[in-house]
Amino acid sequence: MRNNVITIIKKELARFFKDKRMVFTTVLMPGLMIYVLYSFMGSGLMDQFAVDEDYSYQIYEVNMPDSIQAMVEASGMNVDVLNDTTDIEEMKTAISEQEADLLLIFPEDFEAEVAAYDCTTATEAAPLVQVYYNSARTESGECMGMISEMLDTYEASMANRFDVNSGEDSYDLATEKDTTAMVFSMMLPMLLMIFLFSGCMAVAPESIAGEKERGTIATLLVTPMKRTHLALGKIVSLSIIGLLSGVSSFLGTMLSLPKLMGEMGGMSASVYTISDYLLLLLVILTTVLVLIGALAVISAYAKSVKEASALIMPLMVVVMFISITSMLGDGAPTQAALYLIPIYNSVQCMNGIFSFDYQPLNMVIALVANVVYSLGMTGILAKMFDNERIMYS
Repeated sequence: MRNNVITIIKKELARFFKDKRMVFTTVLMPGLMIYVLYSFMGSGLMDQFAVDEDYSYQIYEVNMPDSIQAMVEASGMNVDVLNDTTDIEEMKTAISEQEADLLLIFPEDFEAEVAAYDCTTATEAAPLVQVYYNSARTESGECMGMISEMLDTYEASMANRFDVNSGEDSYDLATEKDTTAMVFSMMLPMLLMIFLFSGCMAVAPESIAGEKERGTIATLLVTPMKRTHLALGKIVSLSIIGLLSGVSSFLGTMLSLPKLMGEMGGMSASVYTISDYLLLLLVILTTVLVLIGALAVISAYAKSVKEASALIMPLMVVVMFISITSMLGDGAPTQAALYLIPIYNSVQCMNGIFSFDYQPLNMVIALVANVVYSLGMTGILAKMFDNERIMYS
């Protein structure tokens, strides 16, 4: 048995690695493209929503008090005064058309009204400051944020009874580990499952349905070899290739995440230990075995690579749908029975690993279940190899 299985594995791996184009497109290109694409997206988004350092904000005002104007000008913003209603309406139109940054309209005698206003006894509304801006324009949105902060500071100075987080301490107690766990546990299980499925889909149909279509599988079937050995050799060799493709995509994602997430910061893959990565590798490996087993069975049933690809599409939709569950709920579930569900158990195991919140027993159940499922599909594939009606159709 051992020699037969190793022979099949060597044959499949030799066929794959001798084809340089297939090696590049299946193993190297996914990780490279993901890294370039995500890095480009991150840089592009940061450029789109960032204001140039030398940009000079232009603010237009009506009845702005001298105290607030001094604060605004001290921040480097340019302030122009509007006097009549016509100018105000024209400026609103300019902001709407993204040709101006911001318009501030204060009531007359604003400072006196604010000083006289007592929120505990007043029966009228507080003095109203109108700020017109355009959130679709980055510069206008940034300017609105700075002006809002200045007005909040001014308001606090009028009746400053207490301060909130005014010291130099860091009041956000979320650690780098917490931030990384939150983001990674939501994104990476879904991305990993998509990458793994894509890698397996790239090799399984060609190896089985492709050989059926070319007629070369008949040569293997007439050799004095047990069909179980042939099926096991196929699944193991295809799993190795699929795993390489998945690891390539995973590395590309991990390397590009800092640029993709941009200003969120506070994240680093270094918070995970070697044991976390080894456990993740076991989950990925058993998941690949399940995926390859399922795709091999579908490919054996199909008459051609084209038909196999069409039959695989519904399974891909199911896998993608299940992968989204990592973004739902509050962490990985604790019910052991759920870890008997193929694909879902892998997604939740990855979720638990990335969030540092997994149950060792549930992890063992998922790993054993995946191995059992892959062995079961190996048996089904062997039975299909024995069926001449399926293999020679």
